[in-house]
Parts: sequence; C-alpha cells; structure tokens
Amino acid sequence: MRVLVIGSGGREHALAWKISQSPLLKKLFCAPGNPGTAQVAENVPINETDITGLSEFAGREKIDLTVVGPELPLTLGIVDEFESQGLRIFGPSKKAAELEGSKIFAKQFMERHRIPTARFKIAETDDQALKIINSGTFGFPLVIKADGPAGGKGAVVCPNMKKAEETIQAIMVKKQFGEGNTRVVIEEFLRGREASFIVISDGTQVQPLVTAMDHKTAYEGDRGPNTGGMGAVSPSPFITKELFMQVSSSIIFPTITRMLEEGRRLRGVLYAGLMLTEQGPKLLEYNCRFGDPETQAQLLRMESDFLEILLSAVFENVLSRKVRWSAKVSGCVVLASGGYPVRYETGKVIEGLDQAEAIPGVTVFQAGTRMEKRMLVTNGGRVLNVCALDTNLAGAMGKAYEAVSAIRFEAMHYRRDIGCEREEAG
Repeated sequence: MRVLVIGSGGREHALAWKISQSPLLKKLFCAPGNPGTAQVAENVPINETDITGLSEFAGREKIDLTVVGPELPLTLGIVDEFESQGLRIFGPSKKAAELEGSKIFAKQFMERHRIPTARFKIAETDDQALKIINSGTFGFPLVIKADGPAGGKGAVVCPNMKKAEETIQAIMVKKQFGEGNTRVVIEEFLRGREASFIVISDGTQVQPLVTAMDHKTAYEGDRGPNTGGMGAVSPSPFITKELFMQVSSSIIFPTITRMLEEGRRLRGVLYAGLMLTEQGPKLLEYNCRFGDPETQAQLLRMESDFLEILLSAVFENVLSRKVRWSAKVSGCVVLASGGYPVRYETGKVIEGLDQAEAIPGVTVFQAGTRMEKRMLVTNGGRVLNVCALDTNLAGAMGKAYEAVSAIRFEAMHYRRDIGCEREEAG
C-alpha cells in the first residue's frame, strides 16, 4: 500500500514510525513532515492546510490511504474533499470534526445528550463574558475557553478577576488564538486527576486504545499556562477496569451513537479529555484526532499492525482486528523551546540526539525541528518527544530522563515531574 501521513509534529513522526513497520506498506509519504519523518518516509513540501494540493498529490501518486494528524485540516474539510475525489482517508468529516472545532458546539452537544461535564455559559461578546464572570455563577477559579481551534492552548484557568479580564481581552479583543475565536465558553473549574481516553471508531463501533495521562501545563507541579502537552504516560495510573467501563458507557458510546443520529457519523479518532472528579469522570473536551503527546506513548506499546487497524476503521469494521498491547509502561517527556507556549526563539542547534537514541528502550520523535546547513535545529515550541518503554513507570521515566540529559539546545525547557502522581485541575 501507498500511504500519506499529513502533519509535521511529533505525533505525525510517531504515526509514520508505526505505519512504516507494517508489512502491507509499499511506500510512505509525509506532508510536509520534518527531519524525523524523513527517516521513515518521503517528505512532501505541501502544507497541511493546502487541501487541494494534498488531494491532487494523493490522486497523482495513487495513495491508497491518507492519515490526518492535526485537527486543522479536519475542521477545514479535508476528509470531505478527499472522499469527493474517490480517495480513501482516515478521519472524520467536517461536520463530525466540529466536535473539536467548536468548543460551543461540543458543550451544547454534551448538554443535549446528558454527557457529564462542567457547568458552563457561552459569551458572544467581551461585555457579555465579563457580565457572566461578575455574576458569580462560577466563582474563582473558573475556566475560559476559546471557541475555535487553538492548538491545544485555548483553555485558560483564571484564579481571579484580573486573569479573567486579561483572558477575555486576549481571546475576544486581541484575537490571540485567531480571528475566528470571537466567542468563548466560561465554565466551572473541576478538581481531580486528568486522563486521556482515546478510541478509533468506524462510526458505529469503537476500538479503545490503551489509556494515557497527559501533562498539559508548562511547569512542574501543574503550574503555568496550558500547552499542547509537556509529557505523557501510558497506561494512566488512575483508570481502573471499572472506571474504563464507566467512561465507555457514560461518555464514549453515547457520543458515537448521538453523533450518528445527528447525521455526523464520526469515523476516525474520538479523544475524550477527562477529569476524574469525586463525583465521577467528567468530560473536559473532545478531540477528533490522535493525541499529542499521548500517541507517542501509546504507539510504543502497540504490538499489532497499526495500518491494519486504520484500514479496519475506514472499511467500517473496526472490531475485525484484535489489537495487541505490550504490558510494559511507556513515558514521554517533551523538550520545548525556552518561553513556550508564549514567545520563544527558533534556530537553536540540537546536540546529543544520537547518544539519547542509543539508550536501550528509548525512542525520540521529532516535532519542531528542521535541517539548517546540515545541522538539526529547533523550529517550534515543542521540539522533541523523548520516549521510553520499560516494565514499570519508574523504569520508563528513568530511561526517558537519562536520554533527556544527553540532549542539549539553547534555552531547552522541560518538566522534571512527568509521571508523578498528583491531583490536577481544569
């Protein structure tokens, strides 16, 4: 088979890495890719939002399956365009991807179908948002979310009125998360432990992936602004078999079924970002694509043919393949540019990657990197995903941090507490 992976981050490197191991594969492309994907695929210089260019390439190269990594092409309708051209693609339609593309649509969907989530209100203007906050409906802290795609950074925890006012200004007036983010969701602050529950769906049935736990905030102790993710472990240490069944029955299955009933068949990935509260699991947000960096940790544990699993979803029989998982534990530490997720510089030379990858059980996925004068340099906020697999969490994180210590670039930033147990909130 000839396969195309769309995207350029660490998640896409992991997807390409795992697909490249399939005996079904004849040729693998990645658009636009990065120096890491170039190790397992042929990079194609087409931007992930150039839907026409991507569909023309897929048709010209006789691509048998396209796999979409990031959310933006999905919300722009890449699946609809490919299918209109008779091209096979893994991912949800534009209508289904609205579950991720609009926080307002998602919250109203949860409310409509009684899916457990935080109490919320919607604001169309900055004056309306400030009125809701001043009403004391939620008190402080509270959470303000940009309506549209924001690269995983559109949810802001506001401990006081000053932060809330700054956030409203940033989202609704200054358009910090894009011109399309003119509305916000204001919701209660939930306390508990965060978990990622991710399944592959054919639109009616689901194939759960192993559980994972993401670390969203920039600094140790779950402090600082939200990021796209600073690390992950798999399995989540907090999801028991009983909790797994509870999440499946109260959140996952109702979502797939109700989306189908609303004419939004969700074929692809359903990602439920959860808060495990004292009152039970509650849904923080939906995503309609693989997690980042959860995917990196999860795919390290997958022993089955990943390409076969993707195809089973596309052919609407996702349970036709039994998925085998390693009993080992995996962990991922994100190495970021100094200043991320706000302001940061790029073009910093990366050293020590070979030494890190030589450590047994360690795999490094490249995210924000590029080649410059035959040197690997930083090219984004999240630069590298240092991952490891071992028999237990302590062993996996020990290997990952040993590898981290071998890598150097100017102003390198990372969390030193990935995998540590604590209460989280959001």
